[in-house]
Amino acid sequence: MKTQIELAREGILTSQMETVARDENISPDFVRRMVAEGKIVIPWNQIRKPKVVGIGKGLRTKVNASIGTSSDIVDYAAEVRKAQVAQEAGADTLMELSVGGDLDRVRREVIAAVDLPVGNVPLYQAFCEAGRKYGNPNKLDEEMLFDLIEQQCADGMAFMAVHCGINRCTIERLQRQGYRYGGLVSKGGVSMVAWMLANNRENPLYEKFDRVVEILKRYDTVLSLGNGLRAGAIHDSSDRAQIQELLFNCELAEIGREMGCQMLVEGPGHVPMDEIEGNIQLQKRMSGEAPYYMLGPIPTDIAPGFDHITAAIGAAQSSRYGADLICYITPAEHLALPNEEDVRQGVKAARVAAYIGDMTKYPEKGRERDREMSKARRDLNWEKQFNLALFPNDARAIRQCRMPEDEQTCTMCGDFCASRGANSLFSGYLRGDKI
Repeated sequence: MKTQIELAREGILTSQMETVARDENISPDFVRRMVAEGKIVIPWNQIRKPKVVGIGKGLRTKVNASIGTSSDIVDYAAEVRKAQVAQEAGADTLMELSVGGDLDRVRREVIAAVDLPVGNVPLYQAFCEAGRKYGNPNKLDEEMLFDLIEQQCADGMAFMAVHCGINRCTIERLQRQGYRYGGLVSKGGVSMVAWMLANNRENPLYEKFDRVVEILKRYDTVLSLGNGLRAGAIHDSSDRAQIQELLFNCELAEIGREMGCQMLVEGPGHVPMDEIEGNIQLQKRMSGEAPYYMLGPIPTDIAPGFDHITAAIGAAQSSRYGADLICYITPAEHLALPNEEDVRQGVKAARVAAYIGDMTKYPEKGRERDREMSKARRDLNWEKQFNLALFPNDARAIRQCRMPEDEQTCTMCGDFCASRGANSLFSGYLRGDKI
């Protein structure tokens, strides 16, 4: 079967493209053209057929939630619940990133529990299985790796983060610059670097990139070019190793598109605020505007416990400057495996950030809801305010647990309600109709 990008190039408007156009209130032909050019991707799987989500140019910024077991905590039911919480909180996509327990089981149970497009990182299971089988993950056989990629696609992966941009050249850049302040923070990236150095071999995912592409094409799974050398500290941001990997990933994105595979580019980790715009401009220019999947970014290193907030600040800037998919960060980042409440808070913070960014990225269509909310607040129309809120249930619950005597006002001001007083003064000058 042909992929979305192949069909789009033939002028065929698929049902998935039509759904994206309808959800985003844009022209179906625009979606088709952007898919054909590789500027929009639709995470899909010919076997599983998940919920349709468009990611890319002209579309609202999407939010990804990541879950998964660790070697310390293996609770299959908890991962299923976290997946469901992520979907309920409004995540657009989900990544299942387990490294502990029965990895086939947790992946399949999570996929069955939600209808979101689900992604993963095949290197995780590959190195886990090699460690269990041989007692040394560096004894991983490349055929085992390619077999796992095929198996995971067959299980229903809609997108897959594959670390193809790590190669001998990127490792050499890392060595020559004197390593890093924050080290390497990608589990898949570190594992692949260790394998290459131990075996004195090139990364097979880079060396045999066409084989990776052909596997994912069979399922129309999006190939997300993993950011294995992303910065784990703001002082490592935009160093030569990170930019070298980004360069290779942008080149590979172009090659993959030409081969008929939908392509995402990932990056960049911890990035100070003044470098976010430049990073996105660089990726877009070098990749021919391939959709950009931003991990964070986190613009400061000193807020553990509140990194969902620091990441939201970076994500709002990323969305504003053209990022297409934001990976949420939870309050547990850098501290522990996230629980259900961490997942919920992480998704909601990222959704607020993406919305704020989209208000600037698409000013012609991104601010009407805010104007309507302003009028609802002015007119003390509480029900309308709840309906317009990003999280109506949360807003309603806060108000209901602290109700005022006069239900028109709130307990913040009570008898001194500014809106009520001002409305009586300027009732004849209201902008817009009362709601």
